[in-house]
Amino acid sequence: MPTECPNMSFHERLQRETAAERAHLLSAPVIQDALSGRVTLTQYRAFLEQAFHHVRHTVPLLMACGARLPATHESLRRAVAEYIEEEIGHEEWILDDIVACGGDRETARRSAPGLEAELMVSYAYDWIARKNPVGFFGMVHVLEGTSVQIATTAAERIAQTLHLPPAAFSYLNSHGSLDQDHVLFFATLMDGLADEEDRLAVIHVARVMYRLYGDLFRALPASDQALAA
Repeated sequence: MPTECPNMSFHERLQRETAAERAHLLSAPVIQDALSGRVTLTQYRAFLEQAFHHVRHTVPLLMACGARLPATHESLRRAVAEYIEEEIGHEEWILDDIVACGGDRETARRSAPGLEAELMVSYAYDWIARKNPVGFFGMVHVLEGTSVQIATTAAERIAQTLHLPPAAFSYLNSHGSLDQDHVLFFATLMDGLADEEDRLAVIHVARVMYRLYGDLFRALPASDQALAA
């Protein structure tokens, strides 16, 4: 584990100690395809379908986390309540995007998640129920941080490449650069964690989630496979 600098905030430490796992995620071929303008419609729709399957669990996960947080974490409870209010209905935005890409709403809703999306969700529920609910914020860090870092750029490149309308990017654009305030809020929240056991839980879950989320992207069709399809 890297040596902690005396003046380093916990959020800075979280970013530093998950750097290798974050790099693993960002090096996924389909992400590089999207950022370089080589993405296909098959790839983008496959991404949206898997995003639907984990995003539909965001509010239930937040509810489960809030219910298990002890009274000593009242600030986290309040944050969870804010997150719930903001996240309700986002899975429907993804279905809207799928329709705008020529897909079928109900077919996507009824589809089975890929193993990687299923493992991400199951792992989060397990940490909340069996270990430390504070660890769930490691998943929040991965999903929000990744979105802010690449979502807006990816949406612009995909739109240019595939000539899709703005209606096909409600999910990516809502979780991109416009979400900067959300990340600042999250950083403040994490810097308020005083207990080292809670901090280690967040770091551990973030590391695993970067791996699992990276595996989700790696399971999507590669550009040559998508073109063949």
